[in-house]
Amino acid sequence: QLVGDDNRMVQAGFAFVLVGMGLKAAMFPMHLWMPNAYTYAPSAVSAFIAATSTKVAVYVIIRFIYSVIGADFDFIAAAFTYVLMPLAVAGMFVASIVAVFQEDVKRMLAYSSVGQIGYMLLGISFGSEDGLSASIVHLFNHGLMKGALFMSVACVMLRLGSHSIKAYDGLARRMPFTSAAFILSGLSLVGVPLTIGFISKWQLLVAAFSGGHPWTAFLIVASSFLAVIYVGRVIEVMVLRPAPSEGPFAGKVKEAPLSMLIPMWVLVAANIYFGVRTGLTVGLAERAAAALMGGGQ
Repeated sequence: QLVGDDNRMVQAGFAFVLVGMGLKAAMFPMHLWMPNAYTYAPSAVSAFIAATSTKVAVYVIIRFIYSVIGADFDFIAAAFTYVLMPLAVAGMFVASIVAVFQEDVKRMLAYSSVGQIGYMLLGISFGSEDGLSASIVHLFNHGLMKGALFMSVACVMLRLGSHSIKAYDGLARRMPFTSAAFILSGLSLVGVPLTIGFISKWQLLVAAFSGGHPWTAFLIVASSFLAVIYVGRVIEVMVLRPAPSEGPFAGKVKEAPLSMLIPMWVLVAANIYFGVRTGLTVGLAERAAAALMGGGQ
C-alpha cells in the first residue's frame, strides 16, 4: 500500500485507473458504449454482462482506492467530493431521464444500468464506511434485479422476436410468468419495500445522512421516482393494454420454456429473499467495508 505525501505520479495513476475503470463500468459520461452493447447483443449475453461485467469494474475501483492507493491521500477526498459525487449524481438523473423516453426495453434497461452505477459510485464518494457498505450491497443487489429483468426480456424476444415496448402490449395475459418476473424485478429496481432494491436505497439514505450529505438523500429519492416512470411505462402496457389483434405481435403466444423460466425465477426469488432476510448481504458488506477502511478484519 502506498503511503506518504501526495505526489503527481500517484495522482496521475489514480486518474488513469479511474477513467479506465469508469469506462468499463459505464460511469457517466463514459457510458455511451453501453446502450448499443446491451441492445444489440444476444439476450443471454445482455443478461450476463448486465449482471456481472460492470459490477467487476466498480469492484476494481473500490479495491484500487482502498487496497492499492489508500484513502489517506488528500486528493482522494477531493476526488470523491469534486469528481466522483457530481458524476454519480449526473448519471443517476441524466441516464434515468433518457430511459423514460426509450421505446426499446433493452435500451431502456441499459440506460437504467448507467443510473444504477451512479448509486454505487455515490456510495463510494461519501468516503465513509456506511457509504462503502451501501455501494457493495447495491453492487450485489443490482446484479440480481437486472439479471432477472434481462432474462425476462430474453423470454419475450424468444416468443415475439422483438424487445420493442410495442411487443409488450397485453403481455401479462399472454406470458403471465414472464410478465410477473418482469414486474417483481422492476419493482425491486424502483425500491419497493420487501425487495433488495429497497435495501440498497435504504442503505444509501443512511449513509447520506451519517456522512454529512443529507442533500444527496433527496436526490436519491427523486431519481427513484424516475425509475417509477420508466418501469411503470412497461408495466402499464403489459397489464392495462389489450393484446394486439393485428400486426407482427398478434396471435397466440406460448409462455417461455421451463429452461428459461426456472433460472429467471431463481433470480426473482433472490430479489425477494434478500429483501426480507438482509443479514447476509448487509452483514457481509459491512464487514468488507470495515476491512477495506482499516476498521475490521
